Amino acid sequence: MVDLTTKIGVLTLKNPIMPASGTFSEELAEVFDLDCLGAHVTKTITRAKRAGNPVPRVCEVKGAMLNSIGVPSKGAEWFLKNIVPFYANYGAPLVISISANTADEFARFAEEVTVPGVAAIEVNISCPNIEDDGKAFAMRPGPTGDVIRRMRSATGLPLWAKLSPNTGDVVEVAQAAEAAGANVLVTANTMLAMAIDSQTGRARLGNVMGGLSGPALKPIALRMTYQCARAVAIPVIGCGGISTVDDVLEYLIAGARAVQVGTATFISPTTLPRLVRELEQELIRRGLPSVDALVGTVRTADDAVPLAEYA
Repeated sequence: MVDLTTKIGVLTLKNPIMPASGTFSEELAEVFDLDCLGAHVTKTITRAKRAGNPVPRVCEVKGAMLNSIGVPSKGAEWFLKNIVPFYANYGAPLVISISANTADEFARFAEEVTVPGVAAIEVNISCPNIEDDGKAFAMRPGPTGDVIRRMRSATGLPLWAKLSPNTGDVVEVAQAAEAAGANVLVTANTMLAMAIDSQTGRARLGNVMGGLSGPALKPIALRMTYQCARAVAIPVIGCGGISTVDDVLEYLIAGARAVQVGTATFISPTTLPRLVRELEQELIRRGLPSVDALVGTVRTADDAVPLAEYA
């Protein structure tokens, strides 16, 4: 037997596989046992009810998916009354993803959702900051540090800062989040992109631009994971383009302590439990005792022993 457990800050997960926010719902309990996962990560919610963006909200592009859902939400009160009790039936920790327009709103929201049954808060700082000309919080170190610092003063729950690939300052943003009190980094959210129907000339999304996810995003998110894991002392969770056990292994080797799986669940709703099984089988095949034995073991051209020999 191998040890699949992984430490994510103060939380010990039974395995490093969890869903990415926005790609997981309670209905999946009818497909597989949700307790097979390391953690449960909810769809991003807002304090007030929100309708979301105009349709069409999703389109497929080569090697990826574009979405512009717009964070539709039934509001915090409905979520706390209906969704948190649902997950109380499971042992896996519940991580709730939240979004807000200002740093103060994030702090108030964090305090409001600090309730029994919630194990951690994932901070969706890829959303627009209306106090900074609509730029996403995670675009720059200053706004990132500000929002995390205010949330840190409002809640004792672990804060998972979900970073954006839409920045050239990812290491500085990661370090700012850590310095302000983030307990975990999630790398990364979707990349801003668009698609056009060449026959009609129309944008393929109702909101024109949206977030790119799926296999095409993986090399970018993997690079971010590697950079951030080397730059901070807090755990990093890799997210982007994961659909196979090899994808999981790449993120672990790059330095992630866990991974989030998103778009692949839309293709096959049993992707998450499959990856848990296949990860265990792969560790056994390699003769490795635990997930920890893989984390951060990436080798460069200067290393004397190639990874193939290590495996």
